[in-house]
Amino acid sequence: MRLRLYKTSHCHLCELALELVLQQLSAEQITLVEIANDDELLKCYDTRIPVIQRMDTFAELNWPFTSAEIQQFLDM
Repeated sequence: MRLRLYKTSHCHLCELALELVLQQLSAEQITLVEIANDDELLKCYDTRIPVIQRMDTFAELNWPFTSAEIQQFLDM
């Protein structure tokens, strides 16, 4: 299982989200995507970050989420 974490620098919610995701997956299974470097990503995710996305189905889970909700998301 691989996930993308859409984030931006200096975002404390993004840091919390990464900590929660790392409870479920290894760092090698997570791709961090900095939205500030891409106008289209910024337009799409600006007010929604942090967002995790499954790379197999492209399903997304928007913040706020818990560790249990991440596990359910991974089990889909």
